Amino acid sequence: ATGSLDASNMFKPALARGEIQCIGATTLDEYRQYIEKDGALERRFQKIIVQPTDIEETINILKNIKEKYESHHNVNYTDDAIIACVKLTNRYISDRFLPDKAIDAMDEAGSRVHITNMDVPKNIVELEKNLEKIRIDKNSVVKKQKYEEAAKLRDDEKRIEKELILAQEKWHEDLKKHRETVTEDDISDVVSMITGIPINKIAKAELNQLSNLDKKIKGRLIGQEEAVLKVVKAIQRNRAGIKDPNKPIGSFIFLGQTGVGKTQLAKILSDELFNGNDSLIRLDMSEYMEKFAVSRLIGAPPGYVGYEEGGQLTEKVRRKPYSVILLDEVEKAHPDIFNMLLQVLDEGTLTDSLGRKIDFKNTVIIMTSNLGAREVKDFGNGVGFGTEALKAQESKNIRNTIEKSLKKAFSPEFLNRVDEIVIFNSLEKEDLKKIINIELQNLLKRIKDIGYDVKISSKAINFLCDKGFDKKYGARPLKRAIQKYVEDLLAEEIVKTKLTVGDAIMIDWDGKSDKLTTKNSK
Repeated sequence: ATGSLDASNMFKPALARGEIQCIGATTLDEYRQYIEKDGALERRFQKIIVQPTDIEETINILKNIKEKYESHHNVNYTDDAIIACVKLTNRYISDRFLPDKAIDAMDEAGSRVHITNMDVPKNIVELEKNLEKIRIDKNSVVKKQKYEEAAKLRDDEKRIEKELILAQEKWHEDLKKHRETVTEDDISDVVSMITGIPINKIAKAELNQLSNLDKKIKGRLIGQEEAVLKVVKAIQRNRAGIKDPNKPIGSFIFLGQTGVGKTQLAKILSDELFNGNDSLIRLDMSEYMEKFAVSRLIGAPPGYVGYEEGGQLTEKVRRKPYSVILLDEVEKAHPDIFNMLLQVLDEGTLTDSLGRKIDFKNTVIIMTSNLGAREVKDFGNGVGFGTEALKAQESKNIRNTIEKSLKKAFSPEFLNRVDEIVIFNSLEKEDLKKIINIELQNLLKRIKDIGYDVKISSKAINFLCDKGFDKKYGARPLKRAIQKYVEDLLAEEIVKTKLTVGDAIMIDWDGKSDKLTTKNSK
């Protein structure tokens, strides 16, 4: 209450007369909350803002204090480990400051190495087991009032206790003589556990992984060599350290007709680059068509329901900072979302509704869109033979149409911040023959898991290609053809108990009918 004698009012007279000297430390938020609003208390202190140390200063600090941590954890830190503490925490831990986060990483790495390599000698383990057994036996005989046996067990207990203490002292002395070494890899492991970012893989296998990335993706995504190359080049630029480190790893707009592999490329990229689909943050932008839905990305504003729950985008990135963000069908979202994304694409950060800065520097941002697909669908092939020149001209016309639609839908400042605008090719029949092999492999694996060995003839594959080819709709008609002619056929055979577990089944086409046939070879 006003006028009450709290600690600040007790300090003020003594501070004014110079009877006491005081040095205080607090955060900016707490200073504003408790001290700044009391003007009389504030003017009795000289305010000094302490900035975070830079990398060189932090390395010197860690070198000066490492002896205390070495003796505490009984380890030795290499110079590379000290440098890694500073550089890795500075790069990957964005919500804390140097030198604090570097010291924490050094401390945790030392503790982890010490505990991991600590092997308790067998004689100590045996003594502890014997001691525990004697104590149980002693309590048992005391309850039975066999005091002579209890006295003997008590003497044995004291003797083993002394032996155990001596063995432990000898073990601790031996530990001090032999210290484990904390290396750069140990620091990488600790920072990886703190952030969820697989830093060890970045340090070791990344060059090999990135050099083969385009081959791996092309093996899983058919007919989109140019799109794959553009994406891989942008990622290689960033991970080689050439690109601006304050921006996301890459930002892309994937354009093209439906069913050509736009969303599939995002899934494959997540799997190959970040080792698993769990690092894919997928947001269906058709859910954000209304103006009020935009705030769901960063969280509800103060005074609204769900204020403290965080945003659907910001909270996921905060939990998994190393991920692929897929904004699917982005043209369907409200235009205000693109204004919000400007900061993410330019600075690699976004402030959520609670005022926290979320770091997007370790994310790949992919936006997919079907802009121009309707206009492209109405294109005719013209009169004459399908020559290469005619196909090239058609491809050029499609690209021009899509680019015009893109410029109408998005603002120039938004397009200017995107790394690459990738236009996907229409799929040809030759591409479909490669895609069907990938799709059938997945299907045959599922069927094998339930106990059937299925093989499909080349005639049946050609039949499926013919039924599933539609240039305007990409690979999706092929999936429907597989579902209709293969999955339904096998499901019917299984339901009617014509097949038993362990059967070998051949799926074939007779060349005339409009369906496939099965042949069972038990």
